[in-house]
Amino acid sequence: MSTISQRSPLALPPGADQPSGNPLGLFARPTATSGWKSWFTTVDHKKIGIMYGVAALFFFLVGGFEAILIRLQLAVPGNDLLSADLYNQVFTMHGLTMVFLVVMPLAAAFANYLLPLQIGARDVAFPRMNALSLWVWLLGAIFFNTSWLFGGGADGGWFGYAPNSGVAFTPGHGMDFYAVGLLIMGIGSTVSAVNLTVTVLNMRTPGMTLMKMPVFTWMTFIVQVLLVFALPVITVALFLLMFDRLFGASFFDASKGGDPLLWEHLFWIFGHPEVYIMILPSFGIVSEVLPVFSRKPIFGYPFMVGSGIAIGFMGWGVWAHHMFASGMGPISVLAFSLATMFIAVPTGVKILNWCATMYGGRLKFTVAMLFSVAVVAMFTIGGLSGVAHAVAPADTQQHDTYFIVAHFHYVLFGGALLGLFSGIYFWYPKMFGMFLNEKIGKWHFWLMLIGFNVTFAPMHMLGLQGMMRRTFTYTDNQGFDIWNLVATVGVGILTVSILIFIWNVIHSYRAHKADAVDPGPDPWDARSLEWMIPSPTPEYNFDELIVVEEFDEFWHRKYGHDEDGRLVRIAKTEDVVQKPGATGVHLPSPSYWPLVMSVGLPLVGYGLIFNLWWCVPGALLLILGIFGWVLEPADDPHGGHEHHDEPEPDRDAGSAGELVEGDAEAGDAAEEAAAPETEEAPVG
Repeated sequence: MSTISQRSPLALPPGADQPSGNPLGLFARPTATSGWKSWFTTVDHKKIGIMYGVAALFFFLVGGFEAILIRLQLAVPGNDLLSADLYNQVFTMHGLTMVFLVVMPLAAAFANYLLPLQIGARDVAFPRMNALSLWVWLLGAIFFNTSWLFGGGADGGWFGYAPNSGVAFTPGHGMDFYAVGLLIMGIGSTVSAVNLTVTVLNMRTPGMTLMKMPVFTWMTFIVQVLLVFALPVITVALFLLMFDRLFGASFFDASKGGDPLLWEHLFWIFGHPEVYIMILPSFGIVSEVLPVFSRKPIFGYPFMVGSGIAIGFMGWGVWAHHMFASGMGPISVLAFSLATMFIAVPTGVKILNWCATMYGGRLKFTVAMLFSVAVVAMFTIGGLSGVAHAVAPADTQQHDTYFIVAHFHYVLFGGALLGLFSGIYFWYPKMFGMFLNEKIGKWHFWLMLIGFNVTFAPMHMLGLQGMMRRTFTYTDNQGFDIWNLVATVGVGILTVSILIFIWNVIHSYRAHKADAVDPGPDPWDARSLEWMIPSPTPEYNFDELIVVEEFDEFWHRKYGHDEDGRLVRIAKTEDVVQKPGATGVHLPSPSYWPLVMSVGLPLVGYGLIFNLWWCVPGALLLILGIFGWVLEPADDPHGGHEHHDEPEPDRDAGSAGELVEGDAEAGDAAEEAAAPETEEAPVG
């Protein structure tokens, strides 16, 4: 057995080779893999995904409360529930919360949990970076919301248009928190996007080519690529805004040679791909749910993938349709008007393929299926009103009216959020080993669908009547009172639907504790790889990596066709899925350094806003976190993971002692892929 002196300093030996005590002291890896402490140090992609989801749903309640305040203020003419200044803060924080703290992280929850499972991997490529992205985003979100404690929230709209976002028009600290908070959260999103992109490109199980990946994985992959290229643009814009506000620069101050239009270009070059960053994960979820409950494969898989790629690519070329009223020249308006019309084509392809998937299928209207069908209908309405914005003269009239508010809520609520709720009901058994109550879930669905339409459909009328968005009140002779009252009633119905969803989670948990019903690995008779392993998912994901031969590999192992071409079952589900009880699977140890590093960033943020000296403790904490991360052993034998007791490969050969976590997993994957047979031979 090798000795410490023969090893890489970061490769510690197990068992008898380990000196008494912990040689690395502070830099040793934590041991807890269960209990509440483990949630702060975990690098498991599934726990990280669940934490993203729980945090996003909490902020959904925060954003929903802000929406209630907005609608109560507008329920009747001349209302004084909120002052004009407070109304500005509430609608700005509502928009930012729903975009950056709800829809994006809820999609990240599914991406983190499901993407490794659907490609047959045991974790993401860089598990500690995955934890870092979560903590940076979450602490950035908390930092952003602490603005309420320091004079009020941001009040310049979620788009932060210059010069309104400058010190001259918004002298408080709200927009400072806007710039610094989004910068911090952007770091987390960028880290996550790079990590997931590398995971898809390098961690797929043997046989899973790109064109055998599930549609959800494809859409998530496209989103990560969009994030990698879009986030640097908004980062540049936010840096410039921060320097304008905190250090007296004048990038957007026209009186000092700056250009306010520069902000609009930078923001919407990020902002329009951002729309697809939010909607494509929902498209992926719908593309997983509809085939399962239609008992048919997804119609036109290559076209579904191709349209997703086209949407991601074309999304970069339509940013300026948000700026038709800004005074651009006619050639620019014409070019962006045409580009906006063309992007409706791949979107239409998706809608047609979803309808074709359901056509002739044996439809089963579970709650997940109902939400997915609703996405097809609601997003179609939002898409059609969006096409109207491609017509520059019409857009100029509609610009900054409630017609725009109605449009983007049909896209982002009716498209993105309803799809994410579909995913919650669909994958809840896989994540938690229990079902959500279907009867209560249908109450949730119908009330949410009705409340959504009662709230946002009237806004089309308000917009066509000329009611401007961001107006904090109106008079009783403008004709806006009826539709505003209806919309407020709709928000009340939406609120009830959310309360029913919360009750469903509590009720289902209690029912499961009283009389546990095992959903089994495949409760829906589904198609993709995550349904081949027990529910809830074991920490190690797969006993043995699955060799993929077909698109929808799991389905083909269960079903085949007879001589007449009819679909027949060829294997029982229990004979195809993997059994629990694996041993010897190496997994990354937990780590607390991602959390330590993340805590340093908000402290730096407070220092930038209030006193630069306050940056010092934050910077020191950040540096400490980086050193701790670097000096932390890649594989601590005293770590809590039970499988670290297994015999280690010979590290004297040199390469193993230099492995990082992702490399170690890749090595395991390669070993298992080289095995002559999998435990379960393919049936179909």
